[in-house]
Amino acid sequence: MKNVIWFTGLSGSGKSTLTKHLCRHLKTHNLSSVYLDGDDLRHGLSKDLGFSHRHRVENIRRIAELALLMSKQVNFVIVATISPTNDLRGIARDIIGKKNFSLIYLSTTLKVCIKRDPKGLYKKASRGIIKSFTGISSPFDTPSSFDLEIDTNELTIKESVNKITAYLKI
Repeated sequence: MKNVIWFTGLSGSGKSTLTKHLCRHLKTHNLSSVYLDGDDLRHGLSKDLGFSHRHRVENIRRIAELALLMSKQVNFVIVATISPTNDLRGIARDIIGKKNFSLIYLSTTLKVCIKRDPKGLYKKASRGIIKSFTGISSPFDTPSSFDLEIDTNELTIKESVNKITAYLKI
């Protein structure tokens, strides 16, 4: 069973919200999980990194190594990080191993994410306050391959979690 579930998508696509709900759902099935949020890790484990390509590679490497270590301790490691390019997602998959890695792509459109803008980041990026912001001044590559696609504009949180748990066969 693949036990590292890696969520990718734009800021505001619902990664953090869905992963928290997924962890709660897993707990009701007596499955242990841990949630790694890219934003939280940027304030701690990776606070010394910026957003250059080199720093993004190092950030994803750190998150993937941590996820790999934790995957030996719990049933599921749920990772929520933009991981904006195919090469970055490939680094994570290579570190964790294909047999343990599932990629869930939140395909919510940039327009919807900008409208949601839960942290006000798109406004800051459009004003130039935030540099190299994914979707505005830095690219987001649609994943070339993924295990599951969810558009959080089309599905409710419950429907999304149900789709994920059906994929995981839980």
